[in-house]
Amino acid sequence: MELQIDALNKRYGALHAVRDFTLRLEPGILGLLGPNGAGKSTLMRMLATVTKPTSGTIRFNGSDAGKSPDALRRTLGYLPQDFGIYPHLSAVEFLEYIGALKGIPRRALRSRIAMLLEVLNLTQAGSRALGGFSGGMRQRVGIAQALLNDPRLLIVDEPTAGLDPEERVRLRTLLREMAGDRIIVFSTHICSDVESVATRVAIVNHGALVAQGHPSELARGCASLEDAYLRIVAGARAAA
Repeated sequence: MELQIDALNKRYGALHAVRDFTLRLEPGILGLLGPNGAGKSTLMRMLATVTKPTSGTIRFNGSDAGKSPDALRRTLGYLPQDFGIYPHLSAVEFLEYIGALKGIPRRALRSRIAMLLEVLNLTQAGSRALGGFSGGMRQRVGIAQALLNDPRLLIVDEPTAGLDPEERVRLRTLLREMAGDRIIVFSTHICSDVESVATRVAIVNHGALVAQGHPSELARGCASLEDAYLRIVAGARAAA
């Protein structure tokens, strides 16, 4: 399994949001780090086939996602940063609705929902209306919907936002357990989340890939990955 990104660009008028981004991914966890406005969410929307690139290609297992997006979408799980809910639906009803849109058979969907609610510590809240959920609980529902179809490619944008420390540990454990036969791409501003789960890190600044590698490689000679990240971003800004 392979996700190949070649010379990817996205422009919004004069704004060059993603610049000549090239990266090849195999099963494992890619942690995407970068300051606010660096282009991480734009990149992830293109990988999820929500936004079309201005130029460049995205290939999943050799298939061009620009020309044949359905091949990627069938095996995709996606949690956007601005994940929305239907406040009057319960968590179970919402997940049943999303599962139906994804074409998951009803019997398999029910068992999948029950399993995900348990893993994400939402079983007791499954029949409650989403409008009464805390931000962290809504985020966990968002993670559940991204995992409904047991995706081979999972893209999650700031998945730990709003989660308390215990929930963050639970999510990191889940991602590690899933990573053996999946490609997982997640963005975050929390370096400790990346350091604990990522098999590879990509640092983005002003839409460009400025560094990549294993967390330990990037942190070599620095006190921590966060220290290395801050130095790399500062260097990229100085060179711009």
